[in-house]
Formats: sequence, structure tokens, C-alpha cells
Amino acid sequence: MTEEQVLDVLYETMQLAVRLSLPFLLVSMAVGVVISIFQAATQIHEQTITFVPKFLAILVVMAVLGSSILTMMQDFVRQVFGMIGGG
Repeated sequence: MTEEQVLDVLYETMQLAVRLSLPFLLVSMAVGVVISIFQAATQIHEQTITFVPKFLAILVVMAVLGSSILTMMQDFVRQVFGMIGGG
């Protein structure tokens, strides 16, 4: 593989990592903001209260987007293996 091909694979890897992690990060951040507003309004400042809602929200995102995430990862692996096998 040439340097250009390696850099292209690295760039596509970074793009895929962002596309795969972005829904989880956005949902986790949104749930955290909602919980923070709730804590500020009720003056309950417990550190562990955000864990369960964030965990459940991430599980829901995984259930909804799991198949498309797997498809994206499979396509990427096939593309990389095709580049390796093709020369």
C-alpha cells in the first residue's frame, strides 16, 4: 500500500469512529443536561443520579441503531480487506 492509501484508510477510520460514536455522545449529553436541570431545580446534588438514565438512554440508542452500526462496520472491514487483497 502506498502512503496515500494508508492515509485514506486512516481518514476513513476516523470518520467512521465519529459517525459511530456521535449518536451515543449526543444522547448522553442531552440526558446529562436534562438531569442537571432537574438537579438544579430540586437542589438534589447527588453525583450518581445521572448514571442510570444515561445508561438506559445509551441502551435504547444501541437497540435502535445497532443494526446500522454493524452494517457500517462490516462495510468498512470489507473495504479494507478488499484493499489488502487487491494489492
